[in-house]
Amino acid sequence: MRVISLVPSITEALFDLGLATDEIVGRTKFCIHPKDLVREVEIIGGTKNLNLDKIKSLKPDLIIANKEENVKEQVEELMKDFRVLVTNVDTLEDNYYLLKQLAHLFGKEEKAQFFNLKTYEAFDITRSEKPLKVAYLIWKNPYMTVGGDTFISRILEELGFENLFKNQKRYPEIQLEDLKVADLIFLSSEPFPFKEQHIDEIREVCQNQKILIVDGEAFSWYGTHLAKCGKYYRELLKNV
Repeated sequence: MRVISLVPSITEALFDLGLATDEIVGRTKFCIHPKDLVREVEIIGGTKNLNLDKIKSLKPDLIIANKEENVKEQVEELMKDFRVLVTNVDTLEDNYYLLKQLAHLFGKEEKAQFFNLKTYEAFDITRSEKPLKVAYLIWKNPYMTVGGDTFISRILEELGFENLFKNQKRYPEIQLEDLKVADLIFLSSEPFPFKEQHIDEIREVCQNQKILIVDGEAFSWYGTHLAKCGKYYRELLKNV
């Protein structure tokens, strides 16, 4: 089967499940894992700006997209000519069934079960009785955070944190003043690449909060990636 993945974390999952480079024939420029294998796969644009002509030229049997990461109109255009699987992952349970679905499609049930078990092990942690309030920033100029209806927020909850903006939707814009009631401020490494200099800028307003740069992939990449983050989660919890 010739497969094109329009989702970075799903590209990683397909390789982890055991698909080869002659089966995954197209991927986005943001599909960066596993590094040694994705370099062998044709780039078909970005997640939001697909090269539809390039995709059509590759003659895929299946295209895998995501409700949030891809543009609806582009996906619908591809549906006219190709079989398209549109995924939607909001919770760990959704992630479990995503891997089960991919495993069924490609006959990789045993590997999917392995990664699902490793994912649940990654979140088998001791949680604080009183959750710390976390503001998780994903963008600068304007500052943007995550609402309670996002996958990132669910991962924060699974780790025992309380999302300061859990009552808001999707990715609201905020002011630094809004962060003063947080216990912790997490600056994600993606999509905006927060660095140490940004901690200093935020600390001018938020002087009483602990501010950390966190691995954005560990909070937003579903599929098999979560199964590899157990050690990172434990170190992060120890640090806070």
